[in-house]
Amino acid sequence: MDVYAGIEHDIQELIQWDNLIQDVTKQLESHFIDKFEAWVAKQPKKPFVIYDDIVYTYEDMDRMACRVANIAKSWGLKPRDCVAIMIQNEPSFLWTFYGLQKLGVAVSFINHNLRSSPLVHSILAVQCSALIFGSGDELLEAVVEIMPQLHSLPIFAQGVRRPLPAGISSFDELMQTTYPLAISPTLRADLTLMDTCCYIFTSGTTGKPKPVICSQMKVLGVCSGCRFMSTMCLDDIVYCVLPLYHNTGCNMTVGAALVAGATVVLRKKFSARHFWSDCRRHKVTVIPYIGELLRYLLSQPENELDGTHSVRVVFGAGLRTDIWQDFLKRFNIPKVVEFYGATECTAFTANWSGKLGAVGRLSPLLNKFDPDNKVLVKFDLATVMPLRGKDGFCIPVRVGEPGLLLSKLPEHLIGKHLYKASDEANEKKLVRDAFIPGDVYINYGDALVQDKEYFLYFYDRLGDTFRWKGENVSTKEVANAMGVLPFIEDSNVYGVEIPGQDGKAGMASISLVQGARLGNEELTSLYSHVIKELPTYARPLFVRHIPQAFITGTFKNRKVELAQEGYDVERVKDPLYFLDHHNKTYTALTSKNRSQFLRSKL
Repeated sequence: MDVYAGIEHDIQELIQWDNLIQDVTKQLESHFIDKFEAWVAKQPKKPFVIYDDIVYTYEDMDRMACRVANIAKSWGLKPRDCVAIMIQNEPSFLWTFYGLQKLGVAVSFINHNLRSSPLVHSILAVQCSALIFGSGDELLEAVVEIMPQLHSLPIFAQGVRRPLPAGISSFDELMQTTYPLAISPTLRADLTLMDTCCYIFTSGTTGKPKPVICSQMKVLGVCSGCRFMSTMCLDDIVYCVLPLYHNTGCNMTVGAALVAGATVVLRKKFSARHFWSDCRRHKVTVIPYIGELLRYLLSQPENELDGTHSVRVVFGAGLRTDIWQDFLKRFNIPKVVEFYGATECTAFTANWSGKLGAVGRLSPLLNKFDPDNKVLVKFDLATVMPLRGKDGFCIPVRVGEPGLLLSKLPEHLIGKHLYKASDEANEKKLVRDAFIPGDVYINYGDALVQDKEYFLYFYDRLGDTFRWKGENVSTKEVANAMGVLPFIEDSNVYGVEIPGQDGKAGMASISLVQGARLGNEELTSLYSHVIKELPTYARPLFVRHIPQAFITGTFKNRKVELAQEGYDVERVKDPLYFLDHHNKTYTALTSKNRSQFLRSKL
């Protein structure tokens, strides 16, 4: 590496991080809801949320939030109490959240896609005083189904246009009969930055979803950090299709816009077909993204208007290297800021320079000034825990070697929970005595890798990585390689067990671009491509053709259910194929040839 280039990168990074710290520190002078009320006073008539072409000004949203606050006050709720809300992407989510915050009441964000026992678990995971759910017959039916398990919890429906069953009260009637009287900030005057603002649930990939404790400080940090990264300002118009029940939607997107005093165009559900027409119509300037969202946009048929819009920056996490340049070029995007973080953790990395594929940079010099002291260490794939050297301490990895990301736990969080969960669940997230006796680090559960210039790249989510033929297989690396093929829209890679074999073999569930087919030519092309691009141990032995991508609400590939079904031709109704070296293609897997294939030298 050029020493001078490295120093130049270091200086630029230090300036960015110093400016970010100063910006966030300034925002911590008041609470999250104070930011909202300040903008209401300063620009009451400015559009804050545009939803279904209806404009809600800052003043409009505040009046609705005041109604919510007065209702909650009449219930006897006080600061540090909690209310659970299960509302889709619509303005009522925001005014309900902000209204409860006016009283200092914490809010538990419930994923509106949950049903049955996972829904019960999430609602009862924190000691909430009430549940407010939003519009949609499907939400009403989901709540009715579990009511007996909620132990007489007060339940209120908002935006439901049909008679309500016994046990559920109308929140709409309360809103109509309650005056939007201003709430005095003195009611929340004793709240501190360490008090809980909201609970946001993990995905549950390592067990049941766990409610992450998001303090006022943490929420302000996320909002301010994302505002800074995207250089969001008063004149920006931000497009939000990300779920509000998650950090990505409520804080990373709407919260950042709120801190900036900007406008948000809110859409109930992501639509690849309407995405750019929405952006053009509303003159959107900032697009937050997560997971595979940008890949779905790229998979749409090309349009002569693809590069015609007002977008100046996209920012988020999960932009895969294999589509990075194609996306920016096709849609004429001036700037992308890719970052890496986790809801339950306390630090993040950011790619300020636009380096292709990078999620940030971490040089030895930068680390000396980094209070989070982020480091990549050797790890055990089975336990997703650091390996220890003879001295008992963690072992940093070399350049180019995938390592488990750790960051130092801030002093104000030592002894406190990251999750509203058991001591055991919280302890699993921590690494004690990592480098010196008594220190405490957070385990991110992900592997990253550094290049010679100290740029960081996401390598894999370690729960997804598997071993085959004595080698670690990165699902992300395999998915990136397969995604290059023009007929593949999305590739979801995971490991499946084969009787009598150590480790897990690779399997990929693929969805196709619109209008494509998976015929003999495509199967042969897929075979040739994986043989050429991937080492022997990483080539998927099985391929499943699914009609559409199987994703979470935050646009991440879902793997657990697919891996459980595996290559069982009796359970899987989608077309299945196996890596057929004899015919140099992927051949349809049937009950007749499966046994023969499994007995072959895999």
